[in-house]
Amino acid sequence: MQSKKQLWIIIGIVALNSIGMSIVLPLLPFIVGKYLPSGQVVIGMSALISVFAACTFFAAPALGALSDRYGRRKILLLSLAGSVIGYVLFGIGGALWILFLGRIIDGLTAGNISTLFAYVSDCTPPKDRAKWFGYIGSAMGIGKLGGPALGGLLGGIDISLPFYVTAALIFISGVAVYFLLPESLAPENRTKQITLRSFNAFSHFKDMFGLKAIKLLLILGILFYAGLGIFHFNFIIFLKDIFKWGPAFIGVMLTLVGICDITVRAFILPWLLKSFNQRHIGIAGLIGLGTGLGLVAVSTLMPSVTIIGLAIVFIICGEGLFEPTYNGILSQSVDETQQGKLQGVNQSLQSANNVLIPMGAAAIYLSSPGTLYLIAACIILAAIITFSNYLPKGELAQPH
Repeated sequence: MQSKKQLWIIIGIVALNSIGMSIVLPLLPFIVGKYLPSGQVVIGMSALISVFAACTFFAAPALGALSDRYGRRKILLLSLAGSVIGYVLFGIGGALWILFLGRIIDGLTAGNISTLFAYVSDCTPPKDRAKWFGYIGSAMGIGKLGGPALGGLLGGIDISLPFYVTAALIFISGVAVYFLLPESLAPENRTKQITLRSFNAFSHFKDMFGLKAIKLLLILGILFYAGLGIFHFNFIIFLKDIFKWGPAFIGVMLTLVGICDITVRAFILPWLLKSFNQRHIGIAGLIGLGTGLGLVAVSTLMPSVTIIGLAIVFIICGEGLFEPTYNGILSQSVDETQQGKLQGVNQSLQSANNVLIPMGAAAIYLSSPGTLYLIAACIILAAIITFSNYLPKGELAQPH
């Protein structure tokens, strides 16, 4: 069992990476605009996002399996190195294909989140994992708060500078992993061999979905990320169109969202875990998320700052309560030899959502914004039913 020192190092690495990645977000339209006419920038950005998600979809399960065989540390270093190369290529630029090459390299090595989750699973007893997954979410939220503003400031100096700064921050993370993080997966807990099948993403899906309890958990995750994805990919446009809010007001709102998210994951969730079991907290989170999405739908009929404010609070609190407890329960469904594979499949499924949800949500939104959020609420209702009726209630559901 690793000490808490290593776990806090992981949290620091996640925060550093999150700051780096959020630095570049405000600059993407401008750097893509160097190579495309203004009317095609949105197409170029969508293509870059889709290429990255597609590469992650195929690579994450294989990287997870490799971490089960060779250890978490080596795969984490490989993933971070890929991200450094990807962002350096973005900074160098010179042609649109170089941007795509950077995204492809980063996507094909994008196993850092699944590997970090596997590392935490190796280092913590099952009852503590939800708390630490919550801390990871908080670290990501901290990064997202300050990153965009810093990116805008650096981009004002030179459009390429934020990408080099991001590459440097991720490189520092790699140095921290190399010198400060010991390997978490003992040799006796590793899988014994790697075959060509280990590089086939669909074979990993077959393995994981072939196990009944895990299959239901992964379906639950698909429902959750689908409903939440509609909110994430659409909400800024929704506020602009329905409430006529400008960039400044939306920016303030997103800052408040970040503060709320950090508070729930870092403080409220650990407090609740002292008195309630993970499953009940997760169901409460889904109820909050579904309620919030329903309120967004209502706000299309009765535009009200109060209604939309309550909707945001319910959604962010629901997400912050469910996601860490879900990942905690998911990590308990397999032993140490399959943690990497399971987390890789989970990350891969999220990447599939990132490809499919924006396209489907955009088509429905153009027809009826309220209908889109009503559909999202119904998806979360399906997740609540799944979580309430079908998950094993044995040890996982017991208070601790």
